[in-house]
Amino acid sequence: MILGKEFFYRDCLDVAPELVGKILVRRFDNGEEIRVRITETEAYRGVEDKACHASKGRTPRTEILYGESGIIYVYLCYGIHWLMNVITGEKEQPQGVLFRAGEGYNGPAKLTKALQIDKSFKYKALYDNSEIWVEDDGLRPEIRTDKRVGIDYAGEEWVNKPWRFIMVR
Repeated sequence: MILGKEFFYRDCLDVAPELVGKILVRRFDNGEEIRVRITETEAYRGVEDKACHASKGRTPRTEILYGESGIIYVYLCYGIHWLMNVITGEKEQPQGVLFRAGEGYNGPAKLTKALQIDKSFKYKALYDNSEIWVEDDGLRPEIRTDKRVGIDYAGEEWVNKPWRFIMVR
């Protein structure tokens, strides 16, 4: 079953763990599909979260975080890696979930590279889309939490939030 908009229209701390175990599907123009089980996500929640891009204020870059849930937010990390997030929750409440890893791809940049995700996906819906979507095949894996990765700039309080959700193998 393909996840609809309503799945994403919830708090990121509910969506992030529930995305773990789901299947991220990327269909190319030639009809070929890559299907990857999501094994790790991270939640970023609001202007108070110093690791969330919205904590720096409302800017052209962060405007997408204030928009509709289920929309893809892709950004360039370190000037070389595209990272993919999905907007969650209510409009005007900036939050989202980073697709951190998938089976066979142990990092967010490796995942987007394998799926050929770039800036052209920004603002596309992750539902009702013929290029990329998420499916639920019924798997309900055991999940553990951990601190988020690569956000030392946010300070100890925000680094240590258990907002990283990892599938236990």
